[in-house]
Amino acid sequence: MQQPDTLHYLGVRDDIAARISGGEFKAGERLPSERQMQVGGGVARGTVREALFQLEAEGVIYRKDRSGWYVSPPPVVYDPTRWEGFMSYVEAQGRRPETETLSKIEIACDGMLAEIFSRPIGAPMYWIRRRRSVDGRAVLIESIVVDASLAPGLVEHDLDGSLTNVLKQVYGIGVARNKVDMQPCALTRDVAEALRVKSGLPGLSLVRTCYDAQGRVVEFDREHWRHDALKISVDIRVR
Repeated sequence: MQQPDTLHYLGVRDDIAARISGGEFKAGERLPSERQMQVGGGVARGTVREALFQLEAEGVIYRKDRSGWYVSPPPVVYDPTRWEGFMSYVEAQGRRPETETLSKIEIACDGMLAEIFSRPIGAPMYWIRRRRSVDGRAVLIESIVVDASLAPGLVEHDLDGSLTNVLKQVYGIGVARNKVDMQPCALTRDVAEALRVKSGLPGLSLVRTCYDAQGRVVEFDREHWRHDALKISVDIRVR
């Protein structure tokens, strides 16, 4: 049997969720402060906070730069069976994508990368770390490794847009095959800080390996998404 406190915060959670679904609070809109909800509902602040944490875990609301709680916008729909870059599929859904390069450096190929890229240990690689946003809200951090022998001087280019387009237009490298692995994760330390969220919140880990027509690995990408920012949708036709 549930304890009275649990029933109380779930009641507050249901009330806030109903007000959101009823249109009183719209996507991207700031909720009343915890104190306002406490006074208006006649409940303890700890109860209000537990209800907000529950809604945050469900992806209904999110915290923004310590300025309060906001209603989560609709997630971006992603079909892993189709090859479209982030900029393309976000724009196609009428949303505004942005990319910010956090770092881009040359590194030496280690044992793990040597196995992925079929390159010798010590071979030059490029490591690119970027933050990507939708409608001004940071939604994912990506860490990309590219074989420097295929794209010499890549890090000298502006990478605040589509890396796919740079590889294709500047180096003539196209992607013929993608292997994508996804699993739930927790957003910890550097990723959480870069996304401006609390460490430990749920997220989605997406690992993508991109191959060209010759079967060479072009790009190895690790992405960490906010759990409320992405919706996986696959349309499969059975013949």
